[in-house]
Amino acid sequence: MKAMILSAGRGERMRPLTDTLPKPLLKVKGKELIAYHIEKLTSSGFSEIIINLGHLGFKIKDYLGDGSKFGIKISYSDEQKDGALESAGGIKKALPLLGDKPFLVVNGDVFTNYEFDANFELKDKLTHLILVQNPPHNASGDFLYKDSMYTFSGIGYYHPDFFKDVELQKAPLAPFLREAIVKEQVSFEVFRNIWHDVGTPERLKEINDEN
Repeated sequence: MKAMILSAGRGERMRPLTDTLPKPLLKVKGKELIAYHIEKLTSSGFSEIIINLGHLGFKIKDYLGDGSKFGIKISYSDEQKDGALESAGGIKKALPLLGDKPFLVVNGDVFTNYEFDANFELKDKLTHLILVQNPPHNASGDFLYKDSMYTFSGIGYYHPDFFKDVELQKAPLAPFLREAIVKEQVSFEVFRNIWHDVGTPERLKEINDEN
């Protein structure tokens, strides 16, 4: 199975740190955020990682190269001239690299110990979303599951067909997910271990200050 790390966002809420670095290259406990994902994906048996590039994306490519130093192949979907296409648009553009089989997508700005599964089977669904308990900055949650609201972790498994009606343009993922939920094309699981959305300098500091 291939994986995609979403890394093209501007990171406005993370300024001024993202004025000079793309958000996935910010360090948590001395290591770049994106390096945690790549190391975990590599050890979990993924065959190739696709990374989309937007704001200061050349710095990500300079840092990661072809992935050989991590022991995995890395390919790039370049949005630097298009402007960031947001999640759905970015995945749509990367589909030629992702292929015709199910793949994993993870946001490049989350810090987690979730165990990625290179053998995950979607069965009769088009996507499987990983949910977490609602953090203070998203107290109302995103999706209803078993009579409770949860926050989308930014981690999901997708069949390429999920994106067949997505136009190649700037488009968020949430509306397509909600439409698929209504059609009963989505399955869920709740992850209850370490997960942080590293969305602001304050949240980054909180994580780095934890023991």
